[in-house]
Amino acid sequence: MEFRIERGALAEAVAWAARVLPVRSPVPVLGGLLLDMESGGGGRDGTGVGTGAGRLRISGLDYEASARIDVEAEALSPGKVLVMGRRLLDICKVLPDGPVECAVEGSRFTVSGDGARFGLSVLPLDDYPALPPLPQVRGAVDAELFAAAVADVAVAAGRDDTLPALTGIRLELDGDTMTLAATDRYRFAVRTVPWKATAPGESADVLVSARRLTEIARSLGRSGLVSVALDAGSAGFEHAGMRTTVRLLEGRLPRHEKLFAMEDPAEAVVDRARLTEAVKRVSVVADGDSPVQMTFSRADASVTLRAGYEDDVASQRLPAALEGAEELTVAFNPGYLADALATFTGPSLRLRLMRAGQRAMITDEADTGGHRHLLMSVRAQLA
Repeated sequence: MEFRIERGALAEAVAWAARVLPVRSPVPVLGGLLLDMESGGGGRDGTGVGTGAGRLRISGLDYEASARIDVEAEALSPGKVLVMGRRLLDICKVLPDGPVECAVEGSRFTVSGDGARFGLSVLPLDDYPALPPLPQVRGAVDAELFAAAVADVAVAAGRDDTLPALTGIRLELDGDTMTLAATDRYRFAVRTVPWKATAPGESADVLVSARRLTEIARSLGRSGLVSVALDAGSAGFEHAGMRTTVRLLEGRLPRHEKLFAMEDPAEAVVDRARLTEAVKRVSVVADGDSPVQMTFSRADASVTLRAGYEDDVASQRLPAALEGAEELTVAFNPGYLADALATFTGPSLRLRLMRAGQRAMITDEADTGGHRHLLMSVRAQLA
């Protein structure tokens, strides 16, 4: 096996595949990356060695996920090799820019470029498990919309591994709509995006690790279409020569429809950027989980944010239009509130508010239903 490739292309491909490798594994070969060089059928150079454009496929897997990427490389001779993935990634990071030559020499895989040369011991190919196949493709979604939607809901996913279902993102396919949702019981984020089903009436409802899905969405690029594949046990995503699979989580998230139905709430409209900055500003004195309190006044057309206790306090007043109540005070965990606000991009936000200690809904002012973030308000009052 021997091939030539640009350092940047090799480094990016190795980094993409290596992200699924386990940090520690009792099975050494699972720390490996499989490099498979296929010849492009070119001619031969002066030494009789075959040359030409070819495809280098780099693959990695652990017990939960797999990744495979294809990149162009100049094939000098085809073949396969299994090497320690993180060590190869470290080498790629320090190689000089320019063309890199890679080859298997006996029991060693060599990487060289611009006078630098590295050797890596190879792992036994026979012990390496086969990559799981891509499940049935159900349709495709715009890569940029998909990445944004995953990021918007992932902030609400739980971090406690003792409750695995709450660490996931619900992925629901129904007709021409994809719905993503996540909750940790204190907040609930939902985002819908259009998608193209492979067949009329295509539907599915699965739970995918929020951490894994976030990594996947970030890595697949921001242009073109992402193919979405699902079966009873796994989800797969494919885009521009990159293919990845992840095992589904067991369990289900609660349905959000009834929770999101709010009877006769007060509604406030406020500038998103100014509210976001105000929350950051007053949260400086909010120790631990002490709340940020928001007092809305219809008469003054304002909202006053307060945080802190006793002598360590902060406040800021902003314009806000309130309807459905003369005055209303709610309080939120400052971290949860900041996370929610950061997922919106429109100029103004609409807040549907119940009494303190009940739920509040944040949407863009127009509230088209595509992006909603529910927060539980707290009863704590500031001194």
